[in-house]
Parts: sequence; structure tokens; C-alpha cells
Amino acid sequence: MDTRVEDRSDTGTWRRVMARWRRVAWVVILIADVGLLAWCAMAALAPERLSGPGSTPILTAGYEGFTGGSWQQLVVTSPKTAEYITLLFRMYGIYGVGLSLLAIAIAANGFRRGERWAWWALLVGNTIGYGAAMVYDQVVGAVGPFELSEYLGLAVIYGSLAITAPFHAAS
Repeated sequence: MDTRVEDRSDTGTWRRVMARWRRVAWVVILIADVGLLAWCAMAALAPERLSGPGSTPILTAGYEGFTGGSWQQLVVTSPKTAEYITLLFRMYGIYGVGLSLLAIAIAANGFRRGERWAWWALLVGNTIGYGAAMVYDQVVGAVGPFELSEYLGLAVIYGSLAITAPFHAAS
């Protein structure tokens, strides 16, 4: 009988601790995903103004890093190709906006309430969202100080998810 009461108090204490951590974690995740949303919105709306390494626009830095050619020369010699590349980059931004909005909604609702599915959704969704941006930066050779914020964003999300992992409660 004493063990049962002790277990209940330990479980109650553990739940309170987890609730406290979750109150901090959902805000941290929210801030990181709002940052990703801002980046993706700029990619969708004004990629030519989205700063990349060395203050070069990310679209220019990405094209030049991947091809070794000049973005300006592409614009002059093949304007439709440049427009098409810009369109693809804008679409990438739009998909990022959608993913970020979902992550923000999940963090502010299900995750904040401690729903197990929300933890997994944030883990998978943020890994894909941030991971895609990081892979793009690496593949095109356009990694600068702003791009390093993606690593920081994903690190704080992983840290927040680690301290609120739903399988801790089972142990």
C-alpha cells in the first residue's frame, strides 16, 4: 500500500516537472519555427533580397556555388532559365511556410498540452524542414552566418524535445 502511494506521488511530481519543462520547451520551439517561417516567407516572396553568405543573395550564392557560373550572366544569356530557377526557389519557400505554420500550430496546441503525437510530429517535421534547408546550403556551397542559424534552430528544438520526450514518463 505504501509503495502505491509513493508511486503516485512520484508520478505526480514527474508530471509537474514535465509540465514545467514543456511550458519552456513549447515557447523555444515556437520561436525557432517562427524564425524558419520568416526565412521561408522571404524565400517565397523576395528571394533576391534574402541574404546568403557574404551578404550575397542566397539564390545567387546557391547558383554560383553549385554551377561555378555567374548568376548575372545567366540572367542576361538565359532569362527564362533564371526565372524558372527563381520560381523553384519561391516554391521551396512556400512549402517551408506551410511546414512552419503546421509546426507552430502543433507546438502551440498539441505539444503544449503534452500530447504524445505532437512530440513526434515536431521531431519529424522539424528534422525535415530544417534538414532540407541545411542540405540545400551544403549541396550548393552557400553556408554563411545566417545559414548557421538553421543548425542552432534545430539544436534548440532537439534539446527542447529531448527534455520533454514522452518515453521518459514510462521509466
